[in-house]
Amino acid sequence: MSLFAELKRRNVFRVGIAYAVAAWLLIQVTDIMVPTLGLPEWIGKATIFLLIIGFVPAIIFAWAFELTPEGIKREKDVDRSLSITAQTGRKLNYAITALLALAVVYLLMDKFSPAEPGADSGPVTAAVDSTAEPVENLKSIAVLPFVNMSEEAANEYFSDGISEEILNALAKVKDLKVAGRTSSFAFKGENQDLRRIGEALGVKHILEGSVRKAGNTVRITAQLVQVDDGFHLWSDTYDRELTNVFAIQDEIAMAILGELKAQLLEDEIFGLASATTDTEAYEKFLLAKQRIYDRNEASLKAAAQLLDSVIDIDPRYAPAYAQRGIVYLLLVEDQYGDIPRDEANPAAREMLEKAQSLDPDLAEAWAGLGLYWTSQPSGHDQAIAHLEKALSINPNLINASNWLQIAYKGAGLTGKVLPILERMLERDPLYRPAIGNTIAEYNRLGRQEESLSLIERVRPYIPDDAHLVSYKAQTLLSLGRYAEALPLSEEAVRRQPADGVFRNTLGFNLWSLHEYERMADSEFAPWMRIVALDMLDRGEEANIMAYERAGKGFPGPLLFMMYRAGRLEDMVRYVEERWPDPGVYEKAFPHGAYGYGDMLSLALAYLRTGDEEKFRDALQRARKAHDQLISENIQNSFFNWQEARYYAVAGDHDKAIEQLGIAVENKQIGMTLRIAQKDPAFEPLEGDPRYEAIQARMVERLNDERAKLRLEPATI
Repeated sequence: MSLFAELKRRNVFRVGIAYAVAAWLLIQVTDIMVPTLGLPEWIGKATIFLLIIGFVPAIIFAWAFELTPEGIKREKDVDRSLSITAQTGRKLNYAITALLALAVVYLLMDKFSPAEPGADSGPVTAAVDSTAEPVENLKSIAVLPFVNMSEEAANEYFSDGISEEILNALAKVKDLKVAGRTSSFAFKGENQDLRRIGEALGVKHILEGSVRKAGNTVRITAQLVQVDDGFHLWSDTYDRELTNVFAIQDEIAMAILGELKAQLLEDEIFGLASATTDTEAYEKFLLAKQRIYDRNEASLKAAAQLLDSVIDIDPRYAPAYAQRGIVYLLLVEDQYGDIPRDEANPAAREMLEKAQSLDPDLAEAWAGLGLYWTSQPSGHDQAIAHLEKALSINPNLINASNWLQIAYKGAGLTGKVLPILERMLERDPLYRPAIGNTIAEYNRLGRQEESLSLIERVRPYIPDDAHLVSYKAQTLLSLGRYAEALPLSEEAVRRQPADGVFRNTLGFNLWSLHEYERMADSEFAPWMRIVALDMLDRGEEANIMAYERAGKGFPGPLLFMMYRAGRLEDMVRYVEERWPDPGVYEKAFPHGAYGYGDMLSLALAYLRTGDEEKFRDALQRARKAHDQLISENIQNSFFNWQEARYYAVAGDHDKAIEQLGIAVENKQIGMTLRIAQKDPAFEPLEGDPRYEAIQARMVERLNDERAKLRLEPATI
């Protein structure tokens, strides 16, 4: 008998087929159950490995053993005349038919069953509220950082830069969702399942590749993968001289768009053109951009030197001027560096306007000018105009979106802030400023549970991150849990001492605990130090700093010091010399996110100095601002405190006491132990038993928090 006939007689072929189909079905079940049950990913890989290894023993077993009525016996011990292999074969045929039927049913269900609601949203994008502008996820792609295959590890900046430039080219295409750089690059160096990455970033396609740079030549490989099934839609390899690197970027981007166009983007016509420059200048430019992303003083200063070198090599390369201007603004003394703002601002503006003159459609130049105007007194309108222009050129410019929400907030357009932030999270779910500012907005609106949920959603992707420590501290502060927040605030600053946001969070934490000695330290923002010095009765030092700030266009601390000291005539005189009426002042300094404290102080000053008309005007403007915040569903004890101030200034003492009570019950702790000591608006309430009870409760709450930190109790 031939070997083939013997294999057939012993059912070896049938066992092999049955094993293969059953193994395939088991792999599909494992693929579904592992993520559903939250099991480790290695379980799925181990299952596949064991099934592959098990195939050979199954075939050997089918050859060497036979199923008989008396059980399993070795084939050589079975009498051929009594063999039932034919019957066993028929049973195996039935089993194979049943397994194949199950496989067909599974494939049909997978193809035609509707996706569950939210199935395309991963653990990060699920944090985005339904109010965000919807994006068709099928028209979506993430560009992972290309792997550096060069012999020199130092060339990694080049492969990262190539990846980013391709990402930027794709981001210019209307209706194509491109995951932001921060989120895509978060998976750098991690050999993770592309499906998990696609779920986390909310995209259906992934571009990955490698870059090998040697001398003046470069080889770039790229492949476009469909996330849900791992199918390779397109791949190619490019061997070029470095002089053609810009053409390669555009060529790859156009090839990808060609593939996506055939499937997703209908008949849109694409036109891409990278800005070109000298090869040496371009390499330095890419390295500078990587340094800028590090966001610390040393890396930003290194980027500045590299960009200066790029400009020396190619004085007409607009992107270098734009990034140099942005670096100036990031290196100011209250951000990541030590350059005085009045020195950095004009230098930044010169660079950014030069970039704009060289390339009027350069989104980064418009965005940089928007950032410049956000730091200027009364610059809100210009900032908004420039940033909206930048985003009309490149909607995926994530920094411009962040700076725009800051500009809106500064202009008093607080209702526009959260939708922008949620769209930022939709496109770049691991971008730290979007996470932090969204948390701040949730906290302002009394949605702290969503803040804590968002922190936990992103933690698996950015574990042990100092930003998450600070964000949790901010959330605890908004809940009045000051003692619990302090160790977190201190830890964040200890880990990243140059971060201005971290320092501000710590400063506010200390303010809430009345730890003014520590607040007076130079590490904190000037306005915080002014408040602390004033609280410590170091008025002369505070006055000098306040006048310096006012001379730079930020009069808030000076006016508040005058107000708290009862120097209301001086306050009115100072204001009217610069802003003749409340309307002019409002245009220069719109209301904040927590109320319109400045306008209320000004209203009381007008009332006490006998100007009834301007008093009513200022009070009406404050009321309008507060009504706007109420319409945005603000739920915050700081706002309740400002509402109490409004009613106290308006003369409605009952409502003022009511709002004060709400603020204190929500664990608000005033700036001073005696509420009216530094706020003349509350002076008429003193002596009212209800007010005095609130006063006592506030001190009790403060000392409860101080006791948790083993601090001495404060007394009135």
